[in-house]
Amino acid sequence: MQAINMSSTRLSNPWIVTRAVNPQARLNLICFPYAGGGPQLFNSWQRSFPQLQVCMVQYPGRGSRIDEPAFTNCSALVDAFMPHLLPFVNKPFALFGHSMGAIIAFEAARRLQQSGIKPARLFFSGRGAPQIPERDRRTYDLPDAEFTEELRRLNGTPTQVLEHPELMQLMLQIIRADFTLVQTYTYQPGPPLNCPFSVFGGFQDVDVTSNRLEAWCELTTCGCSVRMFEGDHFFIQTATAAVLKTIAEQLISVQ
Repeated sequence: MQAINMSSTRLSNPWIVTRAVNPQARLNLICFPYAGGGPQLFNSWQRSFPQLQVCMVQYPGRGSRIDEPAFTNCSALVDAFMPHLLPFVNKPFALFGHSMGAIIAFEAARRLQQSGIKPARLFFSGRGAPQIPERDRRTYDLPDAEFTEELRRLNGTPTQVLEHPELMQLMLQIIRADFTLVQTYTYQPGPPLNCPFSVFGGFQDVDVTSNRLEAWCELTTCGCSVRMFEGDHFFIQTATAAVLKTIAEQLISVQ
């Protein structure tokens, strides 16, 4: 595998961004955003992990990749992403994904296992286990007004964005693509993963119930813990300190 170049403040990789390179990091924590999100969701995380390197995934269609078309198919996204992930797994590493990011992280981990590469731990946040079908509620192709109301209900898009017509017109294209990816994803049965899972959920998340979170435990041979936090679907933004403390505690023994 290609070695990681840790000499700059931002690694040269369109898919993975680092804000503050930590040459002493003993583990790479690779973070996958939710639908509509970008690497800025994890900008503050590095300060909480002095012994880790936080690596933030940047999907096409946002940030410095704004001119690239967003993916609407999970398998195609993971196919494109994997060559860019490999340089970051030449030392101990963990994957963290929230909502859409959890599914992408899961499928990436499956590809890595096929190549004999084992994460130290997988963190699945704000998403039910993939082998349990989501409720039949397709929203990605709603008319703009109804789709915007769905975003308002989910409470993950800032009000100032929802009320900014020009910005919303841009964001709708990206978020629709992401919702298409999530809502057309179909789990394909396969071997369980051979690394431990940590599963996070929000007490007030009405769409992701505890039984759906607990079902992740069926997909690993190495143990699985489920932890609930105060907040709705976007509890990682409102209970950030508690989430980061839990991640740190569960990675402390990884060498």
